[in-house]
Amino acid sequence: MKPSVVPSQYLQIALDLATRIARGELPEGSRIYGRSVMASEYNVSPETIRRALRLLADMKVVEVKPQSGAVVLSADSARRYIANFEENADVHALRQQLRDLMAEYTDLSHRMADTVTALIKSRDTFAAAGEPLPNYEVPVPKDSPLIGKSIGALKFWQSTGGTIVAIRRGQTVILSPGPYAELYAGDIIVLVGSPAAAEAAHRLVTEKE
Repeated sequence: MKPSVVPSQYLQIALDLATRIARGELPEGSRIYGRSVMASEYNVSPETIRRALRLLADMKVVEVKPQSGAVVLSADSARRYIANFEENADVHALRQQLRDLMAEYTDLSHRMADTVTALIKSRDTFAAAGEPLPNYEVPVPKDSPLIGKSIGALKFWQSTGGTIVAIRRGQTVILSPGPYAELYAGDIIVLVGSPAAAEAAHRLVTEKE
């Protein structure tokens, strides 16, 4: 299946001008509008018009004269340009498409590399625990100074570096307890973090005030 390609703007403008010349709308010897006027007509930049006229000049369709614009040279050359346009335009467009795809591939490769690096770092962080997201259970003793205090008041994460994901209380499991959840004697704190965070949590619930 032939790929769908769209020629660049200056190629489309060059084709339009060549078509107008071949039809006699712009007769041989006539002067083509200035670049500023044509840029307004085609809603493009003057540089795009310059490239279109330069291409037609190379094909001997027009002659570009400094300070005086372009003059139509040959309707026959315009017809030859039109006959060869599709093949030439497709080659140019395919090259541009290839450049765009290569740029997208490079960007995607960089993003994949960054993601893989982040994933490896994440796994290395918890390598000592032997699992992707290790969790630890920290019992709250009956004589713990934390009894009756809320998680928010204790600044648990700031104090230990671990995150409480649940509290087991008898047969009940409190998932994702908020900052106002209080600790009771016999609670089992389930936290996610490093081994050091688990040790810090154990010290927090056992140390006397």
